[in-house]
Amino acid sequence: MHRPRQRGALPRRGPADDAPAHGGPGGGGRRRLAPARVTPPEGSSPTSSAVLVRPARTSDVRAVRALTAPLAERRVLVAKEAVAYYEGLPELVVAELDGRVVGCGALHVFWEDLAEVRTLAVADDARGAGVGGLVLAELLRRARDVGVARVFCLTFETRFFAAHGFEEIEGTPVAPEVFAELLRSHDDGVAEFLDLARVKPNTLGNTRMIRYLEESARALDAARGAASGAGPVDGGPVAEEPATGAPGSA
Repeated sequence: MHRPRQRGALPRRGPADDAPAHGGPGGGGRRRLAPARVTPPEGSSPTSSAVLVRPARTSDVRAVRALTAPLAERRVLVAKEAVAYYEGLPELVVAELDGRVVGCGALHVFWEDLAEVRTLAVADDARGAGVGGLVLAELLRRARDVGVARVFCLTFETRFFAAHGFEEIEGTPVAPEVFAELLRSHDDGVAEFLDLARVKPNTLGNTRMIRYLEESARALDAARGAASGAGPVDGGPVAEEPATGAPGSA
């Protein structure tokens, strides 16, 4: 039986900020390029202070594939060819612990104010160190830096993402003219965001969630939903970054 793939899915065990599940030996050179200055959330595991979250390099791709391969085999994450990781390298960040790549995640921008968290994964032996939460925090920082107001994910791991301020959505929270433009994309992730019929087999069992980085974006979505008769997006106020995360993402 085909199991739907998951784009924002962390492993199903471990504390809430263990998140991601891709890992493997570090990939090459010890020279560190532009590491993110990530401050571990208050109350998180002391080990998280030793985690370096930085932009991925070409030498990290093998380690990232080693992290994601087991999840792709279980249909938790989207299976990708090696070339896809190289092509998407500017979107990717990795987490290092003791010189080894133990986590990864990517931010894919697909509209002026909208992006998606993808390929979020953490090595099994790095769980409990807060790696997933740190990677997600860096992706959200990147989203803010480029002007994104809403971050989408498609996931089985609702507890992890809810703990980081994401909320479930119904329908597609974009204006009709934006919807029409997004239809021009050949990216499966965009099709999943639009909830198109052709990707339904990939999304069954997954939950569509969104994180508002600006309250104005939430208000606009609520007004749009009311105007269409769909109602506002469900969920409460945006949560603060939690001290701990949860397993999972692609």
